Amino acid sequence: MSPVNRHYVLAAGGTGGHLIPAFALAAELERRGHHVALVTDARGAAIPGKPASLTAHVLPAGRLEGKNPLGWVRGVQAILEGRRMALRLFESFEPSAVIGFGGYPALPTLLAANAAGIPSLIHEQNAVLGRVNRYLANRVNAIATAYRQVDRLSPKLAEKVHLVGNPVRAEVLALREAPFPPFTENGVLRVLVTGGSQGARVLSHVVPDGLAMLQPALRTRLQVTQQCRPEDIEEVRARYSGHDIPAELGTYFEDMASRLADCHLFIGRAGASTIAELTAVGRPAILVPLPIATDDHQAANTREIVAAGGARAIRQERFSAVELAKQIQAMAQRPDTLATAAHAAWNCGYPNAVPDLADLVESFGGSPMMDVIRVAQGVGAAGQEAVAVGARASMSRVQFRGRAGAPSWLRRLVRASLSRLPALFPRRGPLLLGMAKPLRDGGARG
Repeated sequence: MSPVNRHYVLAAGGTGGHLIPAFALAAELERRGHHVALVTDARGAAIPGKPASLTAHVLPAGRLEGKNPLGWVRGVQAILEGRRMALRLFESFEPSAVIGFGGYPALPTLLAANAAGIPSLIHEQNAVLGRVNRYLANRVNAIATAYRQVDRLSPKLAEKVHLVGNPVRAEVLALREAPFPPFTENGVLRVLVTGGSQGARVLSHVVPDGLAMLQPALRTRLQVTQQCRPEDIEEVRARYSGHDIPAELGTYFEDMASRLADCHLFIGRAGASTIAELTAVGRPAILVPLPIATDDHQAANTREIVAAGGARAIRQERFSAVELAKQIQAMAQRPDTLATAAHAAWNCGYPNAVPDLADLVESFGGSPMMDVIRVAQGVGAAGQEAVAVGARASMSRVQFRGRAGAPSWLRRLVRASLSRLPALFPRRGPLLLGMAKPLRDGGARG
């Protein structure tokens, strides 16, 4: 437990990819004796896996995308409202630092931290810096990454970057020292297939037929576990039955950690959390990056594990039953081939991602004044005078930022938004830009 009790705010988008590492960090910070609050959207507040002690605060999160200027106005309004709400949370919770995990709900909270002079850092789960983290990168004190190479991260920010990896669930990390399940020439080949809510359909169509094309020596030894969309599950069941391949199907598996531990080969998408868990446990994989992923980040996520020999990647346009069978046959042709790939995947893991990220967060700590106040809560009457002296000394180190005019981040945001008008609206863009000139030159001036 840390000697000083501090408060931290975590801000994350409403998907598992953003929230799983946030939940892991929250649990570790609480284990160290700190208090943690979560800021997310309504979808994120309902995602399973949140620590029971972690309070979730739902803030509005605007999106700045699309060609509708009214949509941009509404997006800016939502960001401003979320920023105001975050500042009110900071007044009562008094965080020592704010940590963002990407996603639009994180934007207002990190902007509020910047305005209030609170130390902040971001964690990027993917091998491409996300849109929100890209916008915040210049404003935060540190950038934690999960990959050695992160696209769209400016080399100018290198001094801020700390490679920590992706935090994974404790039940998954506990499997890291367990051996790869025995796989012999006559033993069962256990295959785990998952695709997530957006990606399971193509896997449902291709994987059963691809497995059916394996040579009999492999096909007759298959035992498949596959996650399917509810609307696909009966069709997939019929495919496996027609191929005489035993398969357990479900729309959701609560014990995914144990299923990952038992499998010899994983087939699925290349989301950040998926690859973090594969490398934490050490499981070979055939990865099919989601083609509509922003900035094609799932393809970038596969680089390290593929280069190491722990996985093979197949682009969706090439993902066919024939290609899948070919890749499985190559990976599982001998018992030692899968074990070698498993070890290569294991070597790509970052088992200390959670404590390393927590150490980075604690390094920003809090203002000396807040440390004194929180220590004072546990000091008896005899120590009150010493605490008061420390508090007076700390006050001299507290700095307050001026708030006259519009904040600089808003000025930059308005100017960046207006600069896009001519490109988005070739005919009316110049007219709209002229109408908005007072806002650009006067109303947004600090």
